[in-house]
Amino acid sequence: MVRASTDRLLLKVLGTMNEAQARWYVAREAIARGRGGITAMQKMTGMSWPTILRGIRELDERRRLGAPGRVRQPGGGRKRIEERHPRFEAALERILDENTADDPMSLLRWTHKSTGRIAEELTRQGHPASDETVRRRLRDLDYSLQANSKMLEGRSPEERDAQFRYINAQVKHFLRRHEPVLSVDTKKKERVGNFKNAGVSWRQKGQPRQVNVYDYPYWGRGTAIPYGALDVGRNEGFVNVGMSHDTAEFAVESLRQWWKFFGRRHYPNTRRLLLCADGGGSNGSRSRAWKFHRQQLCDQLGLQVTVCRYPPGTSKWNKIEHRMFSYISLNWKGEPLVTYETVVNLIGATRTKSGLRIKAKLDRNHYEPGVKISDEDMQQIKLHTHRTHPNWNYTISPR
Repeated sequence: MVRASTDRLLLKVLGTMNEAQARWYVAREAIARGRGGITAMQKMTGMSWPTILRGIRELDERRRLGAPGRVRQPGGGRKRIEERHPRFEAALERILDENTADDPMSLLRWTHKSTGRIAEELTRQGHPASDETVRRRLRDLDYSLQANSKMLEGRSPEERDAQFRYINAQVKHFLRRHEPVLSVDTKKKERVGNFKNAGVSWRQKGQPRQVNVYDYPYWGRGTAIPYGALDVGRNEGFVNVGMSHDTAEFAVESLRQWWKFFGRRHYPNTRRLLLCADGGGSNGSRSRAWKFHRQQLCDQLGLQVTVCRYPPGTSKWNKIEHRMFSYISLNWKGEPLVTYETVVNLIGATRTKSGLRIKAKLDRNHYEPGVKISDEDMQQIKLHTHRTHPNWNYTISPR
């Protein structure tokens, strides 16, 4: 019964093969069946003895030479375009050359250079080719599809390396004394509602989550503003999710909430805090409100807060970016952020193999943007600049 079923399957497969493939397949089956195999296969398939023996010889030759068999004789089939049009490759490389393609007279100057566009241009020049032919030749020439790569940082400040060394020294000094070191920043704002979120997630086949076609703001619930604080020493994160505006007051309130939930419990005897931040956003280096509200925080908590800023254009080195924010993005990829509760829960559920744990809280307060801080208020701030790059490093003490 099993043999009959196997034979029917063999005949079905045999019908999909060309002559050479069928000959080799039957020959291999005959060898596998041992004594009487050729006779059995000849009766089953109707293939003659000489044909089966020829297949056995070809299989044996392929094993000895290690070379695949051919369906056609050498030289058979349509000639490749490189042989029919000797100047084809030169024309292709001329189109791909950036200097030539940027020539204002080139027809491809202002178009996306897809394989279809290149094939059209080659055909216009007298080298008829399909987009598949162009794709094959591009692979042969070591071309591949590549996106833009953010590598050019522009001119770096002369003090960049010295500032990195200073930040490193300050972090080590605070950690040795078991004092808190926070890497702080605001994550990208997210639109809350049934909108598409980049990425994919595992779901039943054919059952994608349905979201709005358009991202009209009035179809959503608002904007989520995640301000994060990463405790570098404890590998512990806190995210305050705002609902109004990313202001300096909101950033300082996020630090206050971190102290409420974590700081006072883990560092009950500390009197100092180190913040590592970049120079933009709500905690920008030129923001008066950031210093003003932080002075109030120092007075309230009795903490001396030191700030060390990353040089311009180096915010990607801020530890919170690649040690916390990146994992939050991975955790909620493909999940629509339909409510603020969803945002808070997905952030709080983020985990890493290195042991990172994150607590998230929703901040329902309203923060007014554009609040001006007077010169008199600034004069009341107890600020001490460091000798090393005073514009980037300073300490605010309680009054």
